[in-house]
Amino acid sequence: MSESILSQIAEDSSSEPPQPPSSSSYKLFSRRFFSLHGRDLFAASANWFLVDVVFYTSNLLLSQIFTFSNKPPNSTNVYDSAFEVAKVAAIVAACSTIPGYWFTVYFIDRVGRVKIQIMGFFLMAVVYLAAGIPYSWYWSKHEKTNKGFMVLYGLIFFFSNFGPNTTTFIIPAELFPTRFRSTCHGISGAAGKLGAIVGTVGFLWATKHEDEDKEDIFPDVKRVRIAFLILGGVCIAGVLVTYFFTRETMGRSLEENEEDENGTTVAPGGSSSANELLPRQ
Repeated sequence: MSESILSQIAEDSSSEPPQPPSSSSYKLFSRRFFSLHGRDLFAASANWFLVDVVFYTSNLLLSQIFTFSNKPPNSTNVYDSAFEVAKVAAIVAACSTIPGYWFTVYFIDRVGRVKIQIMGFFLMAVVYLAAGIPYSWYWSKHEKTNKGFMVLYGLIFFFSNFGPNTTTFIIPAELFPTRFRSTCHGISGAAGKLGAIVGTVGFLWATKHEDEDKEDIFPDVKRVRIAFLILGGVCIAGVLVTYFFTRETMGRSLEENEEDENGTTVAPGGSSSANELLPRQ
């Protein structure tokens, strides 16, 4: 009896078709990895780099050009300066940064990640140009804070968070297969930190006064104007990278990323049936 059962199992196993080799056997940074995920890794890293150039530079500028203190700028001590920076940052967070996040939470599964990212980059570029072109007129005097410029500056943070500063965290977590997801997300984040260094160091160097002995604590007005125009150009670059290289992940489950291991891309909408698979471009 037992011999017949064993012989039946052997016949069944021999009749099964041979299993193809696993397509997930390739390694990180292999040729197959770059053919399947290189474009996604470039898009995620480049977008994170570009938004951090803008975002951290904007935060640095916030502490240099805004003040609500009635004291002369050169008479404040380090504690007063820190308090003023914290007060301005709290106002910006309450009025711009936090609402931007909540707008993203509401619209991200209605509009899509790519559209929100493109919109955020584009409107940030518009605001930077609107603030940068007449910058000399905005800050011809430093005696009091220019409220119109503050509104424009708040819009930068709003569209940053209702845009790429949020989506650049989300898209890398949804693009890659499970075994590469955390590594690729970390690489993208590292590119962002590099952008933060480039933005802050470059901004400080580009806007400092030519006269080292000058005691004015505000950055050079003409150079800040040029820096604003450059930041607008960085945002336009983000629009182009997002439009041409970033794939939409709305409506896709994380399991569908595993199907990309076979060289196919699931159509937007989330269905994974065989007749709805599109060849990867």
